[in-house]
Amino acid sequence: MKKTLGTLAGVALIALSSQAFADESAEIGKKIYDRAFGRGCGTCHDIASNPQLTANIQAGTLDRAKFEDVIKNGKNGMPKAIDEIMKNAAVKKAGYGETQALDALWAYLSTK
Repeated sequence: MKKTLGTLAGVALIALSSQAFADESAEIGKKIYDRAFGRGCGTCHDIASNPQLTANIQAGTLDRAKFEDVIKNGKNGMPKAIDEIMKNAAVKKAGYGETQALDALWAYLSTK
């Protein structure tokens, strides 16, 4: 019985810590979205005439690989954004590398 309770407590702790990490990641993603280039991604992407990141991600028309490619290389009027993302104070404080920062931004946009 003690062993079972210990196992259940361990599983619950892992589940809670995973959720806490996911919440932290999405919060950092929000900070990236709100602050990139000093004005935030929404300055362009929340305008009807420009690509709607949230809608495209949630509809499955923008996959993670293409998202990363555009962030790193730019496209049409979209500048390369990875350097700006890596300058973000929340990214620096969390000690995130490029992949983790993009994962955080993707997590935020996927649930926005």
